[in-house]
Amino acid sequence: MTDEITKPADGKRARSKAANRQAILEAARGVFALTGYEATTVRDIIRATDLGTGTFYNYFKSKEEVFQALSSDSVRRFRPLLGQVRERSEGFEDFVWGAYRAYFQFLSDENSEAIQGGAPHIALIGVRVDTPEMLTIFEEIRLVFEQMLSAGDAPGVDSEYLAAAAIGIARDLGDHMLLRRPVDVDEATKFAASLLLGGLQAVLFDA
Repeated sequence: MTDEITKPADGKRARSKAANRQAILEAARGVFALTGYEATTVRDIIRATDLGTGTFYNYFKSKEEVFQALSSDSVRRFRPLLGQVRERSEGFEDFVWGAYRAYFQFLSDENSEAIQGGAPHIALIGVRVDTPEMLTIFEEIRLVFEQMLSAGDAPGVDSEYLAAAAIGIARDLGDHMLLRRPVDVDEATKFAASLLLGGLQAVLFDA
């Protein structure tokens, strides 16, 4: 009988905790877009919610933790899209084009509300290279590159450098893509894929 009474309450508390955490994340995304990450304070984030200061600190210790949570959440949601690209790809070049296209489209979709609202500082998905989720994606991309290139005409290419270059291009180009109007996913994809593939050709030629 006791279990029957406490379980609904426990479930309600769990839903409340999840809702509070999500409210903080959504508020932070909006504030980062309007104010910029560096200028944003914890107080700014709290003011954008209907929660108290104590409630905020029950979930996060700082704005940095909020940013990391946004980053981790976004990377987790992007990872299945990258897997779909890998399954559909017919080769290395096809994977590169598909992966960039998926990333830039995801980035555009994630920030569509901020873009439509005219926010001066786009709330980027916040990709950090030191999170477990991002390190996992890095390793997945490196392995895909290694497998595809070793099966083709480019064995011996440094897959770690290549994966780092591919991700670096995506991150920096994505930032600039979001600042342009209109946001052009196709243009960003073409530039990024051409840059990476052209650079790889130059490396192979010099070798």
